[in-house]
Amino acid sequence: MKELLYKMFEHKNLSRDEARDVMLNIADGRYNDAQLSAFMTVFLMRAITTDELTGFRDAILDRRLPIDFDNVKAIDIVGTGGDGKNTFNISTATCFVVAGAGEKVIKHGNYGASSVSGASNVLEHHGVKFTADADRLRRSLDESGVCYLHAPFFSPALKSVAAVRKAVAVRTFFNMLGPLVNPVRPKYQLLGVYNLRLMRLYNYIAQNEGIACTIVHSLDGYDEISLTSPFKVSNAQGDRLFTPDELGFTTHAQSEIYGGETIAEAAGIFDRVLQEKSNAAQRDCVVANAAFALTTLNPDMPLAEARRRAEESIDSGRALQSFNKFIEINSL
Repeated sequence: MKELLYKMFEHKNLSRDEARDVMLNIADGRYNDAQLSAFMTVFLMRAITTDELTGFRDAILDRRLPIDFDNVKAIDIVGTGGDGKNTFNISTATCFVVAGAGEKVIKHGNYGASSVSGASNVLEHHGVKFTADADRLRRSLDESGVCYLHAPFFSPALKSVAAVRKAVAVRTFFNMLGPLVNPVRPKYQLLGVYNLRLMRLYNYIAQNEGIACTIVHSLDGYDEISLTSPFKVSNAQGDRLFTPDELGFTTHAQSEIYGGETIAEAAGIFDRVLQEKSNAAQRDCVVANAAFALTTLNPDMPLAEARRRAEESIDSGRALQSFNKFIEINSL
């Protein structure tokens, strides 16, 4: 690690193999917390390269706990985090809206490191007990439409750095890795990123991996479709800039989708969205993200139809039913 740090302090990049080796060492617990903290900090001072990110991903996938769902058609809905906005759990709520619309979601997530409430925080708050049991996970997918893979159960490297990430409490390259290391490796993904450079980077990786990926970024810095500004969408069809107005949404204030200061506050907003009790901004941003997830799974579906299906999922109570069934199966 000392040699690697000196190399990077001299503004030199790691090769893909070097990146893979260092991540394998992290997974094996070969570095202390101070070394890990220094290593992660380097990537706040300079941009990560495609080879570095790919090498890190290779190592995590090599060491992952494998799980097989027979190539079921499913989507992962995830954000990189690290945008500093501290919203409520938009992507997690989106999962249940998409499931309520009849699709399957295999979400890979973790506790919040640079935000108050990550996906694992809000689900655990509702009594979810995380598991790596394939039978229970498959039952959850079949009966609720959503399967949740708690990252430390499947990726030793992510478990090894959890305490350091929480202590540092700023965005690290592990935020970038999360969306790339879903152990099931679903072929569809809605991915939110916190800057446009990452959009290009993920686009390149998705194309190489054959993933049907829709990447979104709101121009005021959110790693999701926030409807607080114009937002960019990138997929196999190209890049496009949207405004909330042209999709029939109001442009909302950032304060309206703030997640609060505690996990309980964020969980309360999450609940109100599914219960049709939220404010318009909270509901609209979940509907917008769900609509783009549905068009990712169904490329021929018009966006207006996808929005209608997302709204119907909430209005009919099917999104809430999906969530309640998920809690029932996963809190045993």
